[in-house]
Amino acid sequence: MLATMVLLAACTLPRSGPSKKEIYSGAVEKGGNAHVIFVNDHVNRATNFVPSYGFSSSFRNAGAVGADEIRAGDVLGLSIWENVDDGLLTSLGSSSTNLQEIQVDSRGYIFVPYAGRLRAAGNTPDQLRQIITDRLSSQTPDPQVTVARVAGDGATVSVMGKVGAQGVYPIERPTRTLSAMLARAGGVAIEPEIAVVTVKRGTDRGKVWLTDLYTGQNDIALRPGDIVLVEEDQRSFTALGALGGQTRVPLGNEVISAVEAVAMVGGLSSDLADPTGVFILRDEPESVASRVLGKSVYGTQRMAYVLDMTRPNGLFLARDFLIRDGDTVYVTEAPYVQWRKRLLSITGTAVSADALASIGN
Repeated sequence: MLATMVLLAACTLPRSGPSKKEIYSGAVEKGGNAHVIFVNDHVNRATNFVPSYGFSSSFRNAGAVGADEIRAGDVLGLSIWENVDDGLLTSLGSSSTNLQEIQVDSRGYIFVPYAGRLRAAGNTPDQLRQIITDRLSSQTPDPQVTVARVAGDGATVSVMGKVGAQGVYPIERPTRTLSAMLARAGGVAIEPEIAVVTVKRGTDRGKVWLTDLYTGQNDIALRPGDIVLVEEDQRSFTALGALGGQTRVPLGNEVISAVEAVAMVGGLSSDLADPTGVFILRDEPESVASRVLGKSVYGTQRMAYVLDMTRPNGLFLARDFLIRDGDTVYVTEAPYVQWRKRLLSITGTAVSADALASIGN
């Protein structure tokens, strides 16, 4: 009975994950579906890129919206004075007519009695005033016209997500740029280091780190109808195995190496970790996998990168290996750990058996 208990205990020993040997057995060369690659300088050169955020040229080259430009959806107010007692638009005894809340239609036009259908969008209020004046001049002597924007609903931007005050905001002279509009919405409500700003314009979309917003051409001009979304970046890596902690770790906007990733979760466990078995598990795109393997491959490839910290340059290679979104950092247990567990299991089982025997007596 004791022998059976020892055998069962040895077969069901707890551990933090697969052993180094088990991972190697899943290599493509052994019939598995993962490429097991030892990290060297070539591998670091082939894999070390970090996908960056930024706006396309269509966003960066868009000019600022003129604060005085009339756009579809705007509501206008018109006042018309006529230099006659019985004018086209004025009532008897009055020399002026007020036409309030004339909305610019979706095609950019308005209708003014006796002036007809006019294109308002794209003109400033002063330019539209001149157009209306010219139209009416042929029908009433020396008309005087004023045009004012009553409401600018057509030139608005929606700001959503992790900001101080979500809402729909008009593009005004002080808020023509992305940074100014974010300030108008109360600023971001999360840590700047993890904040990502996405701008959706029609079918186009672009995003940038908040901390990069004020550099180069990232502070783009806004256009009517833009949607601005501020959210926490979701990029992360997962740490498992014989480490100081096992958890999902946000990447933020930092460039993190394998050494830093291990340090962020408490380092290698001095009681458990095998420093020759530090693995970075990743789904590598076709172009990168082809460079790493030195041959053409098709489709995304599963890669298990191996870092041996005991080699003379092991720490330097780990320092130069960059972690990317979705990576799994896994550290195997040292071989002696399982032997120690077996020994404790056997010893513990023997003690338990002796205790049972003494109770029976």
